[in-house]
Amino acid sequence: MSQKTAIISGGSRGLGRDIAINLAKDGVNIVFSYYQNESKAKEVISEIESVGQKAVAFAFDANKTKSGKEFINKATNYLLEENGDTNFDFLINNAGTGAYNLVSDTTEEQFDEMMNVHLKSVYFLTQAALPYLNNGGRIINISSGLTRFSLPGMSAYAMMKGGIEVFTRYLAKELGQRKITANVIAPGAIATDFAGGSNKEEQKAALISSITALGRVGEAEDVGGTVAFLCSDKAGWINGQRIEVSGGMLV
Repeated sequence: MSQKTAIISGGSRGLGRDIAINLAKDGVNIVFSYYQNESKAKEVISEIESVGQKAVAFAFDANKTKSGKEFINKATNYLLEENGDTNFDFLINNAGTGAYNLVSDTTEEQFDEMMNVHLKSVYFLTQAALPYLNNGGRIINISSGLTRFSLPGMSAYAMMKGGIEVFTRYLAKELGQRKITANVIAPGAIATDFAGGSNKEEQKAALISSITALGRVGEAEDVGGTVAFLCSDKAGWINGQRIEVSGGMLV
């Protein structure tokens, strides 16, 4: 995949970082966003450059719709300066945050943040990116295992991820004439979501391990390779699909 470029929202840590590194190892140049931690973004840039690929990062606030368009403008202006061309090949919508509240306790503000971050921002960032996505390109959206199984306290988050899965199928249908594929990766529970070492978190990890066929909690490193595969030539006939990467959680 020499000289191809991926734009990744939320690439400075966790899943996004591993996605960026995996794509870079496949010869893809990376443009990614970070929220506030610029130092972490610089670490990812250094790691990508160490494998011989180019990388740059721009700030993006997924809770503000206009920020997505600003991020795409910065990304395409950079590509124009760097390559003489604004276009790119892969769009990975990964930026996000979590919220844990029962339905009875969820505030309207919390609901709106989940909607803005996980649904509205993805829709309009993708809209802004489409004119620059090369024909034959790939869109990968990140969903969650929580759209298949239900765990108390995750309703607002899971609802928005369910919307992303519907959105992805529509993208696949509408962009087929341009030979652009759109797919969803749905991770199961990832250790970075509740890292910290408290007894409650350790109990949660033990519970998740017990209901996962492979007997452990997922790591960020378990996901990036699947995204890289979907961006490869070998995955060209996979389109409009939800691929769960959960180690067999609640099968």
